[in-house]
Order: sequence, then C-alpha cells, then structure tokens
Amino acid sequence: MHYYIITGASRGLGKALAEAILTEDNTKVIGVARHATIEHDRYHHQPLDLSDSVAVENNLSKVFVQWVDIESITLINNAGVLGEIGYLGEQPNEHFDFVFTVNTIVPAMFMNTFLSAYASYQVPRTILNISSGAAQRPVDGWGAYCASKAALEMMTRTARKEQAIRASGIRIRAISPGVIDTAMQEQIRTIGEQQFSEVERFIKLQADKQLQMPEQVANKILNWVQQPASESEEVVLQLKNM
Repeated sequence: MHYYIITGASRGLGKALAEAILTEDNTKVIGVARHATIEHDRYHHQPLDLSDSVAVENNLSKVFVQWVDIESITLINNAGVLGEIGYLGEQPNEHFDFVFTVNTIVPAMFMNTFLSAYASYQVPRTILNISSGAAQRPVDGWGAYCASKAALEMMTRTARKEQAIRASGIRIRAISPGVIDTAMQEQIRTIGEQQFSEVERFIKLQADKQLQMPEQVANKILNWVQQPASESEEVVLQLKNM
C-alpha cells in the first residue's frame, strides 16, 4: 500500500491531491484538517486544528502510524494560511503566532515526526512542503506569510542536507506551485490597496483566467511524487519548470 499524509486535505489543493491519489489502486490517504470533506474507503481523516500546536503534538501518534504493508510513504505539508493582510505596525501580535504556527511550526513538527517514525523503513519515503513564490520576495501586507514560507524553505533545505549526510535515502523537497484558484485567492481580491498594493494584479489574473485549477496542480505534483527521486534536482522546485 502506498500511504500519503496530507495536511489541509479538506479543501483547495490538499483536497485535490487526496482525490487524485484515491483514483489509483493500492493507495491510502491520511487527511489532516479540522473537517472531513472526503468520503472514501481508503481515506482516513484525522481531525486537527493546525493552528493549535499543543493539540497537534498530542495527536501525532495517530497520524504517523507503523503500518506493516507500506510500499511507500509520502508526507505533503500542504496546509497554509495567509492570515490577515496588513502592514506591520497595523496588526495584532496574535496574527504572527497564528501564521507561523500553521505555515512553519506545525510542518516542522510533522517533518520531525516523519523522519523519526520511518527512519528504519527501506521503502521510498518523501517529504514535500508546499511553499510559495512569496518566500522569495517581499510582498507588502503579507509579512508573516512571506517570512513563514521562507522559513519553511530553509527548514526543507536543512533537513535535506541532514538526510544526505545520514545517507537515509529520504527525498525532501519544497515546491512553489504558482497562483491557484482557491479560497486564499478570493481573500486576496477583497483587500484594499492601502493594505496590499498588488491587489489589482491578482484581480486581473482571475479576470483573465490565469489562475490554475487545484486539480491541474495536484496531477502535476502527484506525477512528480511518483517518479524516481533525482538527487540532482533543486531542493526548492517551481511547478512551472516541472
């Protein structure tokens, strides 16, 4: 059985990934999110609020199970939040705790537990972190999002280096999928220019039908996951180049 652990599996890209995987035989998806939106005999839902790091810590053993029939195991840290759009100095401090917990701290906990739980397994093992182009450039109004995704990319690079030193054979990558038609994009288009100077560009992307559909992105990502690992590829990938 090929196992996939996907955070944020209840909507958007996470749900599209889970549904694409379940179309294939011999697969099982463990979806981690607050609410279940998928019904399938090979889908197991683990309800968790990923903004609550204490609850996550207390339930990790329910996610990272020692299955006996594993042929491969993949963790996709997909869940992410933009948070409230606004400039630093105009935000409540709780905003930063929320965004960094979901985008950086919990993915780090999931990576740490995955690497520990499956260190001795001799099957293909993959960790894929969903990043963003915002990790590479400052976007006004998105300070916490940009910084938290940049931190996730550095965590990915560090874990990849460590596993290479250990010669574990575990593939660890991050991917920037580009602009996808999700609830996050809907949120972005409602913001005024005083909080986000690029809002008109995002409105135009939607009007010009330049947004990717989650199902399209999911299929490309799944195709990559199922290909043999390439040690020569970049640690942080761009979907447009795949």
